[in-house]
Amino acid sequence: MSCIAKEKDLFINEQIRASEVMVIGPNGEQLGVKPIKDALTLASYAGFDLVLMNPGGKPPVCKIMDYNRYKYENKKKQKENMKRQREANLEMKEYKLSVTIDVHDFNTKLKNARKYLEKGHKVKVSIRFKGREIAHSNLGKDVIMRFADACADIASIEQQPKIDGRIMAMILAPNKEK
Repeated sequence: MSCIAKEKDLFINEQIRASEVMVIGPNGEQLGVKPIKDALTLASYAGFDLVLMNPGGKPPVCKIMDYNRYKYENKKKQKENMKRQREANLEMKEYKLSVTIDVHDFNTKLKNARKYLEKGHKVKVSIRFKGREIAHSNLGKDVIMRFADACADIASIEQQPKIDGRIMAMILAPNKEK
């Protein structure tokens, strides 16, 4: 089952038009090249379906399996992959603060960031130091930590504040709900 094909691309039982096929048993053992009628008989005795896995092979390869279970497991894998992909692609929004930010501006950005965190997205909080503000980077760290403390009930710090050139940045991630 290394071939993940769409369900509509797989032919089963009487839909297979080849005269001879390589048959693989339900436990993965090779049963050899057989005429299609013999392969269908084997599959019906085993209580499974004959599924054409590789139509381009010489001869085509068929597997004896429960086709509905195969479809179910494929659908389950696709859902799991989509879930992982969604988690990996969570959006991140950046909120830019300054060392001398006013209380109202701070609260507005905080309110917007909290809304975004509640949706399950990550937030990047950054401060750009202008001029000689870089000499007082501790003031910038205080502002960022005040922001993180205000979001502590719904988010945790994923990446501690760190300086890269003239920018100090920190990443907040929403708390996992269980």
